[in-house]
Amino acid sequence: MIPTEPIQGPFAWHGKQLAATSEWIERLEPQEVAEVEAAMRAVKSRGMPLESVRRADFPLPTLARRLARIAQELEEGRGLVLLRGLPVTQYPEEETRFIVWGIGAHLGIPVSQSKNGELLGEVRDLGVRLGTPTSRGYRSNEHLRYHTDRSDVVLLLCVRKAKRGGLSRVASSVAIHNEMLRRRPDLLKLLYQDYYHSRQGEEAPGEGPWFAKPVFGFCDGRFSSQYSRSFVESAQRFPEVPRLTAAQIEALDLLAALADELSLEMELEPGDIQLLNNHVTYHSRTGYEDHEDPARQRLLYRLWLSTPNNRRLPPNFAVIWDRTEPGAIRGGVPPAKGPRYAFPDWETAWGSRAARSSSEPARS
Repeated sequence: MIPTEPIQGPFAWHGKQLAATSEWIERLEPQEVAEVEAAMRAVKSRGMPLESVRRADFPLPTLARRLARIAQELEEGRGLVLLRGLPVTQYPEEETRFIVWGIGAHLGIPVSQSKNGELLGEVRDLGVRLGTPTSRGYRSNEHLRYHTDRSDVVLLLCVRKAKRGGLSRVASSVAIHNEMLRRRPDLLKLLYQDYYHSRQGEEAPGEGPWFAKPVFGFCDGRFSSQYSRSFVESAQRFPEVPRLTAAQIEALDLLAALADELSLEMELEPGDIQLLNNHVTYHSRTGYEDHEDPARQRLLYRLWLSTPNNRRLPPNFAVIWDRTEPGAIRGGVPPAKGPRYAFPDWETAWGSRAARSSSEPARS
């Protein structure tokens, strides 16, 4: 199904609108920071491995209520929240890792971010040059084009920022969709048809090195987009993949132009936590110049989260998401070894009550 009218809701925002307000920005209270620190010290004192820490192991009596509201805002609201005020400069990196994991555990289940099975990723420049068959942008300092990640929600905690550049840009994919419907409905239709994407060398056994799926999907009255132009262009190196048509390229060009036109730009400061719903937002990053001192170089911790209140996805999205029903644990990159999901089910991660509620259909 392709919507014939604009998709209405708070998720269809324009960057200029959000730049004029701070409603999407929240600040941690001292009591909430104290709860986070106490929970971190408790799991460390028990000698718990980071990736075994569940929500119940990281109690946040006050902050948990705020995080529940944030989870609702991510799925039903704008799909974007910036949570500020974590004093990361006071913590060793090991403690920071426990903190970001513990906060994420109140929002969802971490999923694998690469074939190496990273459940907590480090976004830093490792000298990777983009445009190669296996390159991934989070290991490079180059400009990243607008894209989505393979998870319901992406959480980014800024620990250190670059010497220059590295600005974050976020756009509403719903607003882009609506504007394409107004300007070029003929090109919009193409984005509901299959585009071929490279797996960038991260295919699981039995999977091919590329897959086909649409950029846009609409199911049960809910919109979702999964998009990376870099991966689409990378798939063109396979001789068996159909060549992009002029019209398909024009559709991607218009999508990119609208993302720039409608985006919100922000500079993440140390202690900022950016939370994005990948179904309704695209994110990008400008290139950056880093400090020479390794101890000062840009570092962000990243979680890809499967969330208990996630939406139903179109059946043809299963090729990349694994499961499409609402409340399913899904997404991530199948790792060469180790788990794709930090925990096997919601009961393990959150308890039986959360397991029951996560099986209920998402609201349309």
